[in-house]
Amino acid sequence: MTTDATATTTATPRTAAVSGPGSEPVPGPPPHGLGTSLPPADARAKTEGTFPYASDLWAEGLLWAAILRSPHPHARITSVDTSAAERMKGVRAVITHRDIPGDAAYGRRIADRPVFAAELVRHHGEAIAAVAADHPDTARLAAAAIAVEYEVLEPVTDPELAFEAPPLHPDGNLIRHIPLRYGDPDATGEVVVEGLYRIGRQDPAPIGAEAGLAVPRPDGGVELYVASTDPHTDRDLAASCFGLEPDRVKIVVTGVPGATGDREDPGFQLPLGLLALRTGCPVKLTATREESFLGHAHRHPTLLRYRHHADGEGRLVKVEAQLLLDAGAYADSSSESLAAAVAFACGPYVVPHAFIEGWAVRTNNPPSGHVRGEGAMQVCAAYEAQMDKLANKLGMDPTDIRLRNVLATGDILPTGQTVTCPAPVAELLEAVRDHPLPALPKDSPEDDWLLPGGPEGAGEPAAVRRGVGYALGMVHMLGAEGTDEVSTATVKVQDGTATVICAAVETGSGFSTLARQIVQETLGVDEVHIASVDTDQPPAGASCHGRHTWVSGGAVERAAKMVRTQLLQPLAHQFGMSTELLQIADGKITSYDGVLSVTVAEALEGKELWATAQCRPHPTEPLDEAGQGDAFVGLAFCAVRAVVDVDIELGAVRVVEMAVAQDVGRILNPAQLAVRIEAGVTLGVGTALTENLRTNRGVVRRPDLTGYPLPTALDAPDIRIVKLVEERDVVASFGAKPVSAVPVVTSPAAVAAAVRAATGRPVNRLPIRPQAAVAHT
Repeated sequence: MTTDATATTTATPRTAAVSGPGSEPVPGPPPHGLGTSLPPADARAKTEGTFPYASDLWAEGLLWAAILRSPHPHARITSVDTSAAERMKGVRAVITHRDIPGDAAYGRRIADRPVFAAELVRHHGEAIAAVAADHPDTARLAAAAIAVEYEVLEPVTDPELAFEAPPLHPDGNLIRHIPLRYGDPDATGEVVVEGLYRIGRQDPAPIGAEAGLAVPRPDGGVELYVASTDPHTDRDLAASCFGLEPDRVKIVVTGVPGATGDREDPGFQLPLGLLALRTGCPVKLTATREESFLGHAHRHPTLLRYRHHADGEGRLVKVEAQLLLDAGAYADSSSESLAAAVAFACGPYVVPHAFIEGWAVRTNNPPSGHVRGEGAMQVCAAYEAQMDKLANKLGMDPTDIRLRNVLATGDILPTGQTVTCPAPVAELLEAVRDHPLPALPKDSPEDDWLLPGGPEGAGEPAAVRRGVGYALGMVHMLGAEGTDEVSTATVKVQDGTATVICAAVETGSGFSTLARQIVQETLGVDEVHIASVDTDQPPAGASCHGRHTWVSGGAVERAAKMVRTQLLQPLAHQFGMSTELLQIADGKITSYDGVLSVTVAEALEGKELWATAQCRPHPTEPLDEAGQGDAFVGLAFCAVRAVVDVDIELGAVRVVEMAVAQDVGRILNPAQLAVRIEAGVTLGVGTALTENLRTNRGVVRRPDLTGYPLPTALDAPDIRIVKLVEERDVVASFGAKPVSAVPVVTSPAAVAAAVRAATGRPVNRLPIRPQAAVAHT
């Protein structure tokens, strides 16, 4: 990844001091405080392979778990015989839905998903039973020995047919319908373009194994050691399932090997806890790759129909759209995903009139749920394709038509909400447009690796065409539609060392590093430890939508400032001044007039200071029956220019370069921010070209990493961050915006636009199939 331009305002890193002319540089102090590239504290452990993940855990008397899953996407269970499994040597317990002492179904929003299927199987891979045994192979053999008789039913796999199909669930097939109405329904434009678009089923595909350990407690409770990203919600769901009070269930968060939604599914944890309570022994489960693909939620496959109206100069008049999200068998986060899709269906553009119909429906396909940029990614691919169609029909440059319509601060979204946060969308697009294009590859044997398909590809250089495409994207920050966002943090200082206690889970977003930086800058303390997370701490909420940067970071900052006041008050009183006249910098406390100068270590000597604080952003409201309402706390924007080379005979695509410009509010850690953007763009490239969990009548085809190809280092393009706009959001903690989701949303649309430019084909489906990249002859 290459950064070609700095932000409009950036923090200057500290430089090393020198002892005199001609001398060698003396190493400067380590990075310290906000605005510096402080390295993650766990970087070395992860690099050396000593970082403790759930799959590494062990306990005395450990048993191993295995789960029996349905081979059918839709079937009635007529009988379950566990006797053969129970007779096997080494098997300690076999459980089904009959053995659940509490709630038999769970769900973060709607409790509609059973822990174990009872009468009906609603998707391929649904859990039927679980086994605990003294060896993992024994557990798997015992699970396979459970005899289940099914009456196979016709699956409903087409979401368009779900409206008329018999109910798949007692709650029906329709999860939510949002009709957005904004402006005049009779408005029309001089130019009209239409399109039908399909977005595939993307899997989170965690690199680390999904695993957990359940340990029974002497009081009849249980402790779950899992890679949870929302431990308090998981604890409450588990307690309800186990028939226990929440204080008798404890979630201890182990190392999370990255999370894009898969860690939010408690379907692996609940059988573990039930088995531990049944056997009285610790029980461990490490999911196979196939179980991961079948068990956790995926990105919603989406069908989108669009009609854009514009005047003769390319100004948008009206957008009409129908959005259909396939939720799979259960509701999960489909309601929230649909709200984002409907609200952002017009993109970061000013649209006087908008009429959007959005539905989320149940089918017998694999379950869908939260994956980074949910809802917003699907509609971005569609509305950006529509903008390209308008540009082509009007004979305009694709960037010119976008610049003619972009949002700015003070404009109104189709939901009726005013954009009050910084929205430098035009500036971002101009930055990627004006960035120099990469050089064309030479037509020589030594440069064959640059061609689509690599050095052993069958293509010919003469068949390669280059395409350039643009896309603008937007996401919302924090929860939406009335979600109560709150986080609590405690900062303690003793013997010159600070400790941060906050239940915000580090998922790769960099929160633990940010918390260290906040305390360093506020208190002038170099050594800052982040306590491990468990549910004995106050809740901090889920690790999604950049909420821990804003909400949990805000709580840490408030607690640190309270400790700072405790530290400075005695000194201020001693010298007859207010604490506002004292500052902490470079490990020293000094007064405005220079009379007071003491090191932080001296001021802290013999003291133990602590404070607890909360952060709660301003409230939002649900969308009403017309899709109107102030549903979002804030917004983030991104512009991406993709350059691709396409073999127009074979349909092979190579992404040459992705140029990115993004509004970040404030850069808190330059190196970490660049890595987050790079990861988001690479994830978007996979969405555009390779990642699609395919099914055949509801059955997942090849649930492994050969059947589901992820982009590798060889597939990752040259990513150039050409501009980072630092225009602080006054309502956000530190003025910063989350950075990882919006490049995920925008990059697939940019790649599709570039392939359209190279081939002249419409490219209305993601991921892009080879036949869609073959140009007409």
